[in-house]
Amino acid sequence: MTRDQSILAQPLELPNGFVIPNRLAKAALSEGLGRRDFTPGSRIKNLYRRWADSGVGLSITGNVMVDRTAIGEPGNVVVEDDRHADDLAEWAQIAKSGGSKVWVQINHPGRQTPRTLTAHPVAPSAVAVPGTGGLFAEPRALTEAEIEDLIRRFATTARVVTGAGFDGVQIHGAHGYLISQFLSPLSNQRTDAWGGTPEKRRRFVLEVLRAIRAEVGADTPVAIKLNSADFQKGGFGEEESLEVVHALAEEGLDLLEISGGTYTSAAMLGVDPSLKASTRRRDAYFLAYAERVRAELPRLPLMLTGGFRTAAGMVDAVESGAVDLVGLGRPLTVQPDFPAQLLAGRADESVVNPRRSGIRMLDSLTELTYYSVQMWRMAKGKEPAPDRHAALNVTQYLLNNGLESLRSPRG
Repeated sequence: MTRDQSILAQPLELPNGFVIPNRLAKAALSEGLGRRDFTPGSRIKNLYRRWADSGVGLSITGNVMVDRTAIGEPGNVVVEDDRHADDLAEWAQIAKSGGSKVWVQINHPGRQTPRTLTAHPVAPSAVAVPGTGGLFAEPRALTEAEIEDLIRRFATTARVVTGAGFDGVQIHGAHGYLISQFLSPLSNQRTDAWGGTPEKRRRFVLEVLRAIRAEVGADTPVAIKLNSADFQKGGFGEEESLEVVHALAEEGLDLLEISGGTYTSAAMLGVDPSLKASTRRRDAYFLAYAERVRAELPRLPLMLTGGFRTAAGMVDAVESGAVDLVGLGRPLTVQPDFPAQLLAGRADESVVNPRRSGIRMLDSLTELTYYSVQMWRMAKGKEPAPDRHAALNVTQYLLNNGLESLRSPRG
């Protein structure tokens, strides 16, 4: 390992005293490997057994949903209560067996669920996902009682998974899912206590954080994945995002993971034209926003995900003080040992690059299927096949999950 790369091997202590062994993290990737009864099962455990020795200091699971009547895609794990505590405990033990800390990403899709999975979705307002071609049903606006129930569900899921042995939780507040829907003025058109102003639009996520904290205590890390922006005209932008971050920090948030985009504008995949070429060249799609957060909230631990491919880019982001943790998602589906190789000085660049056809929708679908299939291979005990033709991946994805799942964002 070079002197510069050694910074990636340094532990990170969060303000509450929780220690992450190094500066590399597996970002959440929606695995789509749960059983039909929404339990983890053997396939997802096989995948995390493969990732257990990946070398990351922190591993964050993909979408664990809080309501079995509202899932984002086939294969989501759902945790509503303690009924499958033993199954969860085995998953946690396997995922942590290599020495990394493991957090569970907790989520609700809101309106962003295929109509074949949820015929009557709920959302902050009765506003459909734009540009879906009818694959997503128009949602019904949540009642206030339902909003309160969802807050309790997030807290219950956090209590159950940490009780099963996971080290912490991450609230999914990005990529167009329910919390993101509450934050955006495009999808939240309420005029009551849960919408109408930026302060009211962020009330839901603040109440979720407070409820989770009350269940898990101060020593258990509670993080959030938040959009820097949703990259839609008139939507959730950087200035309002910064206001949300300030409010979350005041509530004692332990870690902020920065991402961006929604299903409609998938900036997090690196294939959306809203991302400037200069941004892609920086080796991290949302680094400029991270630098703004760092300047305003220097003590808030930051994780940045999206675009990191080279050791030099990762070292620069951490050494400059812009971020504390480097989030790696797609590289771990193709090169599951990439973090360990980085830390040992045996690798300095990932082979992952977005696959582009020039057709915006096709670019997103090719990306989604390519990396999902790699995870499924590892779940079967196979190694990734990075050179496999994209058409084969799309075909396999369709055979496994059906057409409706092609339009679901990931992680």
